[in-house]
Amino acid sequence: MNALAFANPLILFGLLSLPVIWWLLRLTPPRPKAEIFPPLRILATVLKREETPAQSPWWLTLLRMLLAAAVILAIADPVMNPRASSLNSAGPLALVIDNGWSSSVDWERRVETANMLIDEAESADVPVSLTFTADTNNEPTAGTASAARDKLAAAEPKPLVPDRLRAIRTLQEALDGNPLGTVALISDGIAAPGDNEAMTALAAFAPNDVRLYQGEGRGAVALTGATNNSETMAVTATRLDTAAPQQLTVNALDQQGRSLASGTVDFAAGSGTATAEISAPFELRNDFARLSVEGLTTAGATHLLDDGFKRRRIALISGESGSDFQPLLQPLYYINRALSPYADIIQTNTADLAVAIPQILENNPSAIIMADVGRLPAETYDPLERWIARGGTLIRFAGPRLAAAPADDPLVPVRLRQGERALGGAMSWSEPQSLADFPNIGPFAGMPRATDITVTRQVLAEPTPDLAERTWASLADGTPLVTTRDVDAGRLVLFHTSAEATWSNLPLSGNFVEMLRRVVQMARAGGATSASAGSESAAATLPAYRLLTADGLLSTETSGVRPIMIRAGETPSATFDHPPGLYGTEDGFSAVNLLPSGAELAAFDPAPIGRAVTREGLAGGEAVSLRPALFAAAFAMLILDSLIVLFINGAFSRLPRSRRRSGAAAATIAAIAFCLLAFQPHPVSAQEMPEGSGAKAGDEQILEHLDTTHLAYVTTGEADVDRISEQGLEGLTEFLTYRTTLEPGAPVGLDITKDELSFYPIIYWPISANAPMPSQAAISRIDAYMRNGGTVLFDTRDQYSSLGGGGSTPNGERLQQILANIDIPPLEPVPENHVLARSFYLLTNFPGRYNGSALWVEARQDARNSANQVSSGGDGVSPIMITGNDLAGAWAVDQQGAPVLPTVPPDDMQREYAYRAGVNIMMYMLTGNYKADQVHVPALLERLGQ
Repeated sequence: MNALAFANPLILFGLLSLPVIWWLLRLTPPRPKAEIFPPLRILATVLKREETPAQSPWWLTLLRMLLAAAVILAIADPVMNPRASSLNSAGPLALVIDNGWSSSVDWERRVETANMLIDEAESADVPVSLTFTADTNNEPTAGTASAARDKLAAAEPKPLVPDRLRAIRTLQEALDGNPLGTVALISDGIAAPGDNEAMTALAAFAPNDVRLYQGEGRGAVALTGATNNSETMAVTATRLDTAAPQQLTVNALDQQGRSLASGTVDFAAGSGTATAEISAPFELRNDFARLSVEGLTTAGATHLLDDGFKRRRIALISGESGSDFQPLLQPLYYINRALSPYADIIQTNTADLAVAIPQILENNPSAIIMADVGRLPAETYDPLERWIARGGTLIRFAGPRLAAAPADDPLVPVRLRQGERALGGAMSWSEPQSLADFPNIGPFAGMPRATDITVTRQVLAEPTPDLAERTWASLADGTPLVTTRDVDAGRLVLFHTSAEATWSNLPLSGNFVEMLRRVVQMARAGGATSASAGSESAAATLPAYRLLTADGLLSTETSGVRPIMIRAGETPSATFDHPPGLYGTEDGFSAVNLLPSGAELAAFDPAPIGRAVTREGLAGGEAVSLRPALFAAAFAMLILDSLIVLFINGAFSRLPRSRRRSGAAAATIAAIAFCLLAFQPHPVSAQEMPEGSGAKAGDEQILEHLDTTHLAYVTTGEADVDRISEQGLEGLTEFLTYRTTLEPGAPVGLDITKDELSFYPIIYWPISANAPMPSQAAISRIDAYMRNGGTVLFDTRDQYSSLGGGGSTPNGERLQQILANIDIPPLEPVPENHVLARSFYLLTNFPGRYNGSALWVEARQDARNSANQVSSGGDGVSPIMITGNDLAGAWAVDQQGAPVLPTVPPDDMQREYAYRAGVNIMMYMLTGNYKADQVHVPALLERLGQ
């Protein structure tokens, strides 16, 4: 690659004319200066007059020569670090483009590079083949440059690891043995599985020219794992460029995208992996939904978390307290040691189970582990069974007490035989039994069998037809070792041996830790719920629920993605069929992340291709045209020459001397500055401007919106509806200004597809079945607005048409279509004691033009049970309100302040109450739970005895 080249080198022959230009400029003197002499100063002036020079000054001639040279060079178009522009015409141009997870940060430059090569192929009349390494389906048949551009324009980065071998094999099938002229690899610079085979297969084409285009790769950082330890969450990260030390911030976000905590990952020089520690309380860490690297928007820099990453609160109960002087003989010793790194342990401070169990249930643990507990107090069975039915997990270990317990114990998963089976007893083995292979069902599926574990005692299960289905682990002779039974939303699990090393050496092995961890991970992280939600399956086929985009965001677009089989205890990895994301439903899901745990980024090596590879950078970074700078310099010299000529000819002679000097200097400086600005060599591109800058408000508008509250409404595109919405909010604005201390600004009509929504605390949305259905992107923006604390007031305005019954109205059906794509919380009509009914005025209903529809808001009970739903993130304020009373129609006034529309039936008090409803809604929106607390002040004072 040359340091400097010219696009039109023949123009440089024009430099040969510079001596002629010099001779002409020196031959032609400046025009003589004309002066008017006063009659009384003729003689003095004549005596002092200087002769007009016969030639122009040398420095002026030099300036003009430089101007001419600058123009000639600019026309020749010099380029710094130009690209090679020759393609081999012996065969098609094959473009193999990495569009995986790391390509999203510089995708535009990759597209620009590909377009540059396609343009060259079109000029050379060479066919173009286009292949993407992260696309499921490729059609790399060589075709026209126009078809290649269309395919390139439709491509986009994918949240996947590129599969170059798959792409090259597809290219082989499409070309069917035909030779290639030039192969251009537009790579992300990161090695992927199968690269050696892919490059070997590419070498089989015997291409005449191989080029590798890739960026610097400094931003390639990925999160590869997260471990929820006892005090902190450890996050592992890997990077591509290991030359220099690097420090990055890892943020832990909840499901609404709010940052809850952060940690710092420090990469040492030469190190490609590092770990960040995120310190947060146990309850806060359980709210983590995903981890992301600050400043990086890629799928690799985002790590999704599911229920399996949350720490469980586990309660331990023992049938005997044991001796502190002999801890190894205590029933809970090994359980505590095994689970302490993975869960928060609750232990009772009393041996009275009638007291201990109710205390434990008040803490709503995820699981309760009972070690050798036989008979329970009669009053504890009912609360324990209710806790299990609501989603609790009860794990029991056998022992002498359990062996002597009644066989019909309802808190064991299978019916037990009376007494235990012991080596040398009536139901004895001839020798200790080892473990059998773990079955393919259950949480232990995939675990290797431990050959060193032996069991000398156990409790036996009565044979039943479904005993095999309930068995998670068994001994070599086929007798069950671990059994289970689902009880509504909860689960019973029984280890048929003891929790200490008297009946077996299982507690002394590493398998004991892994088995307990897997069972505990199946328990609900938040403990039992108030309603049955169904039991979790040990192995289930889960549909895609939310998918990760290449930019590291979750999307609801899941079409074309196959369900994934996830077994308990397994950590699935992303594939082309199962891209990274959340799989399941809103009631429960599993996370599939881009990279497996422990993965490390490495540089892509094309060496196996077996021939020289020309390496180049992506377009838009190296090649720089000097033409704009040269034209700017020439224009500046032209302005300077003009000012000098004017000065020589006396254009400034009438000015005072001091003003003459300062004016000439200022004019020269201003001219040069204007030229440099007018011919900016590197104009700001659309990519460098803020995204959506055309729709975003400027700084002054932002400050104005922050300083003044504005009521906003959604523009539907129907002139009548939008006019009533504007007039209605103007009427409410006037009423608020007159009756309250709030003085809102003028109402604002919003285009929800592009306008910034976060400036407005509430948005009024009049529903119209005749208006176009909002796009999914617009609905997603509304969803994000509500999740961030805003409120949308949906008004179907159809109460009059539905007074006679007859089911849903067209506006109501349209509202259902809109809300079908939004996660909304449970709704209820505004209760009598709701803060909305007393935030300013005391109201019993919320009328508009009509007075028959209830105002629906977020239900206060059980409204936040599902973490996936829109919650009252706005300080206790409902994110959604729905009515059909046409509030804006009642508020609407004309320029004279007169009502625009009558109420139905005509009633001035109804309009007054409609205004009061609007005031209460605004006060509720702006004060949040402050007003709710004020409502309860009398009750609080009474409780405090004041």
